[in-house]
Amino acid sequence: MWTRPLRELTEDTSFGYDVIWFAGHVLGVELFPYQEWLLIHLGELLPDGRPRFRKALVMIARQNGKSLVAKILILYWLFIEHQRKVLATSTNRDYARVAWYETLDMIKECEWLAKRLNNRETKFATGSEVITTTDRCIYKFAASNRRAGRSLTLNRVLLDELREHQSFEAWDAVTPTQKTIRDAMLVALSNAGGTEAVVLNQFRDEALAGDNDRIGIFEWSAEPDLPADDVGGILASNPLVGYLVDLDELLVDARAAMAAGGEKLAGFYVEQLCRAVPVLDPAVNGWADCGTDEPTDLAEHRARTVLCYDVALDGSHATAVVGCLLEGTVHLEVVHAWAGYGCSRAVAVELPEIVERVRPALVGRFPNGPAATVGAELAARKGPRRGWPPRGVKLEEITNDVAGVCMSFSDLVQAGQVQHPNDPLMDAQVATAQRQRRGELWTFGRSASGGPIDAVYAAAGAAWLARKLPRPPAPLTIV
Repeated sequence: MWTRPLRELTEDTSFGYDVIWFAGHVLGVELFPYQEWLLIHLGELLPDGRPRFRKALVMIARQNGKSLVAKILILYWLFIEHQRKVLATSTNRDYARVAWYETLDMIKECEWLAKRLNNRETKFATGSEVITTTDRCIYKFAASNRRAGRSLTLNRVLLDELREHQSFEAWDAVTPTQKTIRDAMLVALSNAGGTEAVVLNQFRDEALAGDNDRIGIFEWSAEPDLPADDVGGILASNPLVGYLVDLDELLVDARAAMAAGGEKLAGFYVEQLCRAVPVLDPAVNGWADCGTDEPTDLAEHRARTVLCYDVALDGSHATAVVGCLLEGTVHLEVVHAWAGYGCSRAVAVELPEIVERVRPALVGRFPNGPAATVGAELAARKGPRRGWPPRGVKLEEITNDVAGVCMSFSDLVQAGQVQHPNDPLMDAQVATAQRQRRGELWTFGRSASGGPIDAVYAAAGAAWLARKLPRPPAPLTIV
């Protein structure tokens, strides 16, 4: 998928031809056909000589040479176009430093460039690294964070691994630095991402919409519905197959990923097929298999029923879920959900009435999470005269083993020991829940940009409490 040129691309209408000549005759780098095509289209010029694309997005599977294109562009901007300030960012400062040193090595290995390197002004001290040319053009690097590029005026910006931008901090720091530059250009490189790749996803949507002629996209990716081992999908997303990339090896990896499923398959889609998936590291697998269309009446099981509630990280949603252990299987059901920012207040007001109606044996919550405000407000009314908690209902806080709650819930679902009535709200949130790893443990990752998962936490808490609840004594049998 790519943005069509406004006119025929020739040596007069694209600076990409100059970049290709520079790569071959100055750097001694022979580019592959797709790289040449990319540079020609990326380098489209307006009639007044400025780059057509003020912002451009390049998406392609890993190990297909996009980093080499990035280094060649940076060197062209510095030594041929004499752009005064060039900035490159990467996931973290260490990765950005590696790319910076590799670019410096390319300069030193080329006699023509080495003569134009200002050795006195090129600095290597940590925190102040900068490549400076004899024309006083500079190339700096930064990590992708809120400090990237601040206080600078940048002619050219290259953002690597845009999928790792899970907030607009780095984007909002960098893009204003080009406001006053009439011929500024920003190029972002990435493979696909999940729902957490908010900057990449918004940029891609905007580019594909085609409403702004100054924004471009150049994407090599597999069609969304193809299986991982579809040869056509692999070729579409890996243009270096047959040159440097081996098709048979990719097919072996694809089939291994399909057999493993889950995180490994999602990773193959993203990394090798440049195909977006909702969840890169799914926290819950097999949820759909636990759904049932048969109604379950919990009225006769009140003594074994628990209720757990939770609130989304940004306060935009809240859910109360009941759970009951029935013959070794935990039945889970949403009893109420609240939507809208600031809904915590509504939860505190309405929850006592819901609990009074459901009459669970236990009400649980995660006191160290977003539901803390609800718990604090309810605690202020605690007492028999204020109606909280209702008579016969115990309160329990899930504090010490949140990772255990999340991990055991995932195991229960995968083992088919959970039952639910296919509630659309719960289904949608479970589908987007990802693991947030902490060493060998993990919890459900809360992210303001990734959507609410309060129903998932409430369900996991309800399952945990339902299985902990003491079982009623067996009836006496007189022999």
